[in-house]
Amino acid sequence: MKDRSEGLGRGLTNYGDRAFSRYLRRSFASSMGYSREMLDRPIVGIADTRSGFNNCHRHFPELIEAVKRGVLAAGALPLVFPTVSLGEVFLSPTSLKFRNLMSIDTEEMIRAQPMDAVVLVGGCDKTVPAQLMGAVSAGLPAIQLVAGPMSTSRYRGERLGACTDCRRFWGRYRAGEVSDDDIRQVEGRLATTAGTCAVMGTASTMAIIAEVLGMMPAGSAAVPAVDAERLRIGEETGRIAAGLIGSDLTPAKIITERSVENALRVLLAIGGSTNGIIHLTAIAGRAGIRIDLDRLNQLSDTTPVLIDLKPSGQHYMEDLDAAGGVPALLAELRDLLHLDCPTVTGETLGERIDRAPAWVDRSVIRARTEPITPQGGLVALFGNLAPRGAILKRSAADPSLFERTGRAVVFTSLADLAQRIDDPALDVQPDDFLVLQHAGPTSEAAMPEAGYLPIPTRLARAGVKDMVRISDARMSGTAFGTIVLHVTPDAASGGPLGLVRDGDRIRLSVAERRLELLVPEEELERRRQSAPAAVRPASRGYDRLYQEQILQADEGCDFRFLQAPSLAGGG
Repeated sequence: MKDRSEGLGRGLTNYGDRAFSRYLRRSFASSMGYSREMLDRPIVGIADTRSGFNNCHRHFPELIEAVKRGVLAAGALPLVFPTVSLGEVFLSPTSLKFRNLMSIDTEEMIRAQPMDAVVLVGGCDKTVPAQLMGAVSAGLPAIQLVAGPMSTSRYRGERLGACTDCRRFWGRYRAGEVSDDDIRQVEGRLATTAGTCAVMGTASTMAIIAEVLGMMPAGSAAVPAVDAERLRIGEETGRIAAGLIGSDLTPAKIITERSVENALRVLLAIGGSTNGIIHLTAIAGRAGIRIDLDRLNQLSDTTPVLIDLKPSGQHYMEDLDAAGGVPALLAELRDLLHLDCPTVTGETLGERIDRAPAWVDRSVIRARTEPITPQGGLVALFGNLAPRGAILKRSAADPSLFERTGRAVVFTSLADLAQRIDDPALDVQPDDFLVLQHAGPTSEAAMPEAGYLPIPTRLARAGVKDMVRISDARMSGTAFGTIVLHVTPDAASGGPLGLVRDGDRIRLSVAERRLELLVPEEELERRRQSAPAAVRPASRGYDRLYQEQILQADEGCDFRFLQAPSLAGGG
């Protein structure tokens, strides 16, 4: 038999006899009904992340059939394989804890199984970064296909979309403005189709980042999940994947320092999720690229917010698609981008922009001359409370709270927060700073989206809509408010956030990029010495691996041993 280095001949199982290995593999492949002609074709693997615990991906059977059509039309054989799937709201303690597990699964299945290129089909928040991380490390030609956003629904004449509107209604419910019956009705109208959250949440942010990095076809990030165009994009993705076979256009050739900087620019311009900076840092880290938060601030100072989507604006992802999509946004940012970056389709980013639509809905995608805000949506803060940085999504925050000094009201854990936040006896005022500790990546909580601390009920019922909130946790990209997140190092690893006590004064200055705990260093040192050592319960399996290898937020919360060798010494 002819020795093949592609298709079923790749990575033969080792029985000590290569000819027997090939013969046995083809025999078992034949049992699935494939003809000899099909078995002789090169293979495009299709990573399938459908799951009964992932509502965003429930349309994947039809979407994957479209991918298979494209692969077959291009002369290759599509083979679907499952991986871990991360349904955002169905995982405990948090989906971020399992992102790295999914990346390992994706990387190893790409490497271990005989495929010549791979289509990564994902969408829900952590699935896309996990797939891109795994694909960069695996080193095989790859292309991303996202689920697409949900379509919006209606409730009593009001347009609704998960999940900014769900948080808005829940806030009104806590304030006593919405009845029990009304909140039940809203619950049934927030998410009514397949697809990811309809606003500029983490899933939408990562879809746009994947397109800007060059890992998806142009214009494919914002097309709704239920639109027929999503299926045509799936078919096109399959054809492109087959065309990648035999090329050296791997993710590491596409995800470079210049394309990562493009992605940072766009993250800032869309008012994207704060999770986006963690995931982009992790993806870049697999390619040996370190993201500097000082550089993020430099880019933020010169990048306007141009996309008017919730939670920073008023529109939804389906509106962004109809308005011109990502290509129209890139055209507005053209002079700020590295246009020579290659993409998975073989064209440069500049060539994609040349084909951007001529008509653009300026109510959704603003012109540079009329930005929503003149500076980027995210800003990094530094100071003795966050020596390695913290993140504020200023595009979704109240500017009147940006320059403040406030009294700390401290919650030492998520359990403490749940127990006391609505206690009528809680000593809290509207101008206080709510502080949550031990919710970072090295804590038992594993950095959940708990940074969106609720306004205490007593204050909410008095009309308070926003307060400064500080934590080492994350928040959903669909959330809003003056919320300082990702305080690094986190409290559980001994970071200064864990030293804050009730009544301490904290100074926030967005203008100066500062977050300062106004407590003398001698007192902080005394607290360090008297603080009991954190004791984690005995762990096993993946939890043990997580505990031993997890990095801080400024390093993307990846595992130390998974980063590119040039970065693997971080900690």
